[in-house]
Amino acid sequence: MSTKQLPNPQDLDAIILDFGGVLFDIDYFAPHRAFQDLGMNNFQEIYSQASQTDLFDRLETGNISNKDFIDALHQYVPEGVTKEQVLHAWNVILLDIPKARVDFVHQLKDKYRMFLLSNTNAIHVAEFEQIIDRRMGLDYFRAGFDKVHYSNVLGKKKPYPETYLHVCALHGLDPKRTLFVDDSVQHVEGALKAGLHSYHLELPEEEFTEVFSYLV
Repeated sequence: MSTKQLPNPQDLDAIILDFGGVLFDIDYFAPHRAFQDLGMNNFQEIYSQASQTDLFDRLETGNISNKDFIDALHQYVPEGVTKEQVLHAWNVILLDIPKARVDFVHQLKDKYRMFLLSNTNAIHVAEFEQIIDRRMGLDYFRAGFDKVHYSNVLGKKKPYPETYLHVCALHGLDPKRTLFVDDSVQHVEGALKAGLHSYHLELPEEEFTEVFSYLV
């Protein structure tokens, strides 16, 4: 199964988009650098784009509170580092969102049902929704989608095939007529196993609005 197959427009009814990377600019290595600056030298061993420990999985599925997560992460850093510093280091992954990408989502919504499916957590949601609101207005962002799904609210996360099938079932989508786009190849592979058209957006070489301009 190819992770780079672009479907024909006539074969699609709906599009499910990833958030971080595809729409919102993030720096996967920024938390590693920030925690290293705090004296923690093994952050990438417990969290990266490709894999993470159970602590982060529980946060992304809403099975641990923000406070308990920060408390747990605080135990990894040297004595003297505050919980506020830990929180800041966790949030530095979030950069900004170009309004042009959301404008493009609105264009796509004229032709397709649009959905967002993000592996995220309540801490990051609070931060990036403020950034979105300052950039273009949160209402405008949300209006580009039939539904925005955050994993911490949905209680399910990528890359498990049942997650994509669950979202399809919630909205009456035919997986065979649904496109999924993500910048993490393991998430794309999971969607392919679920029967969706799936495309791995390779960053920074590929830009979402350029790759899929043929759909509008």
